Amino acid sequence: MQAESAPAGTTGPVTRPGERPVLLAGIPRQCAGQAAGAVAEDVAPDAGRPGARGRLRRLLPTPAGTPFTFGYAVLLVATSLFAQYADPALVSQLLQGSSTDVVHLAQAPLLVLAASALWIAGGMTSAYAVAFLFVLTALERRMGGLRTAAVFFGGHVLATLATELPVAFSVAAGQLPESSLHRLDYGISFGVMTCTGALAGLLPAWSRLPLLTGVGYLALTDLLVYADPLSDWGHLLSLTLGVASWPLLRHWRERRAGPAPLLGDLGHPALRGVRTY
Repeated sequence: MQAESAPAGTTGPVTRPGERPVLLAGIPRQCAGQAAGAVAEDVAPDAGRPGARGRLRRLLPTPAGTPFTFGYAVLLVATSLFAQYADPALVSQLLQGSSTDVVHLAQAPLLVLAASALWIAGGMTSAYAVAFLFVLTALERRMGGLRTAAVFFGGHVLATLATELPVAFSVAAGQLPESSLHRLDYGISFGVMTCTGALAGLLPAWSRLPLLTGVGYLALTDLLVYADPLSDWGHLLSLTLGVASWPLLRHWRERRAGPAPLLGDLGHPALRGVRTY
């Protein structure tokens, strides 16, 4: 059945009997925007909007949505269960071998930098384990898995080296005893703190400042307690590294999003289903 022709001298849309007007080829973009609005009105107001349960699921890692965070979390659960239930002597030996102290960094730097990030200091119920799930999930949903991994491991490596190399120099200068070269140092906290600082740069201002203030306050409080000053300095440094990565992350995010489509373009999602004759 062919479309009816418009009367001569008119610019109105061509219609079929019983059908709504459709968009003419070559119609100006502002008119196309009006047509898009008409199409949008036909869509249910809640379409595409996740409910409360859907939003809650997006806070946690999933195999399809956040494969890096999900896979890494499964690995950390496995190592945490092993550390809890395996032979204590074997666990202690593995933790010592995974420590990023000066001696191990000098002997096998790549191995211990990777192995130290396989354990959670304090187990699965520690604050850093909980932060790992929420922070890395949020960052991966915004940046993708590869870039989230780059931020995490970049912060883990840089903060580790920045805290351990001064120990080596201090021991060489005679300011610290040689026992400082063998300290036990492992865990995911440096990477989590770096990702936290990075995530803050991708959040709106109303949530960015409270996040940085709260995390920074906790890290500074731990440092003032002086229970483990080297690790606490590393946490503040990791947070700073995450903040310093904001320009790079925003550049990555813009490249990931690509150019915004024009509303007048018939390829725009709001105009899908609008037929032309």
